[in-house]
Amino acid sequence: MSSISRHKTAIKRPTLSRPIRIALEHGLLNHNTTLFDYGCGHGDDINRLNEQGILSSGWDPIHRPDHERRQADVVNLGYVVNVIEDSAERAAVLLDAWSLARKLLIVSARLSFQTNIGCPQSPYADGYLTRRGTFQKYYEQHELRDWISNILGVSSVAVAPGIFYVFHDHDFLQSFAASRYRRTASAPRQKHSNVVFEKYRELFDPLIAFITNRGRLPDHSEIGNGTAISEKIGSLQRAFSIIRQVTGADQWEIIRQERSQDLLVYLALSRFGGRPRFSELPIDLQLDIRAFFSTYRHACELADDLLFSAGKPEMIREACAKSSIGKRTPDALYVHSSALPFLSPTLRVYEGCARAYIGAVEGANVIKLLQSKPQVSYLYYPDFEHDPHPALVASLIVPLHTFHIHYREYLDSKNPFILHRKETFLAPDHPLRAKFARLTKQEEGWNLYEKPELIGTREGWKKILDEKGVYHAGHKLLRRKSIKS
Repeated sequence: MSSISRHKTAIKRPTLSRPIRIALEHGLLNHNTTLFDYGCGHGDDINRLNEQGILSSGWDPIHRPDHERRQADVVNLGYVVNVIEDSAERAAVLLDAWSLARKLLIVSARLSFQTNIGCPQSPYADGYLTRRGTFQKYYEQHELRDWISNILGVSSVAVAPGIFYVFHDHDFLQSFAASRYRRTASAPRQKHSNVVFEKYRELFDPLIAFITNRGRLPDHSEIGNGTAISEKIGSLQRAFSIIRQVTGADQWEIIRQERSQDLLVYLALSRFGGRPRFSELPIDLQLDIRAFFSTYRHACELADDLLFSAGKPEMIREACAKSSIGKRTPDALYVHSSALPFLSPTLRVYEGCARAYIGAVEGANVIKLLQSKPQVSYLYYPDFEHDPHPALVASLIVPLHTFHIHYREYLDSKNPFILHRKETFLAPDHPLRAKFARLTKQEEGWNLYEKPELIGTREGWKKILDEKGVYHAGHKLLRRKSIKS
């Protein structure tokens, strides 16, 4: 349509676009994969990926119309469907992009809360015409997910607000979904010596790495040197027995328990996209389930109990009260994003319900788990690590009963909310916890928390500091020197 200036929607990007950056972080784009950017605009993503050694190409109806539309492992449909004013054409573009993706299609579009309020817009079709003559269709998160699923006939995975993955390979989908809830762990350190262990240390290292990652013994097909281990040591079981002798058995049991919990969290949340049959799971997940729960039925029963508990307010209140991680208030539990994997399974599923809907919220590093009603908030404190009392810059609230997202920015606030006692948000082994705790102890010594009604905002906190005659130098509290007349 001549009145729509589609050519104006392509923008020059100084950095990689968000969908591409996220796919790189997830390891789905690498030197072993190819990318096709469908509607690539000026081709900035393509150029940067090729510079990194990732084979990439693209097509755009305006800026690169002569380039071939070709198949690739990953196809990116980045912020394209929201600028097409014709709904039939929009669906055709999605189908065409899907036909080119061998493994993964990435679909992204702007959401309703991302509307540029300062830019005049007038209703047009199912979207808006901007002052520049471009079209924008703003989606709700669930609307975009449902549209993708209805057009393609397959489920999609929310990875961020307005960004979805659609997998061609079902095994690939389940492996990715399970990996999102598998926490990282360090292998137990060696405590004792063993002649066989020292002699064949290189054989033991891959086995240690596998068991640390999965919490169970591998099948011979899952480890490259399994046959060599059996020939030299006798069996994988005997090799692991030696490993436990030199490291101690307690930490391995903790790793096993953590991996079984991670698997239950994945299975509980898989109900939202339609839990797969056991035969539809990748072999490695099948082996996990047999190792931890014997049968898939038993694992699913436990996962359903876990999901049910996350939907009961009294269970959430109890889990928050018992949590050794996080800052508790009368109405909520606040945790740093790095501490999420260390919460109880009930609280992980509670937060996971929001993440299954919205995906990972970029920049959000403090999560608020509300107890009075089913609601999870993602809060952005950009200077959490360096500012002794960082200010809130933005919040995204996900009500689990309506899923109507609320977003608010505080960049222009003259008196923003700030954080105290930062160590309480972190897991016990976080490297910054001790540093933050020392500052809290200093502030308690100066009785700076006597007026909780004041200290929650920057101006109120400054007033308290001025009254006490102290100031912050990094994460240290110093006395102000009096000025003699």
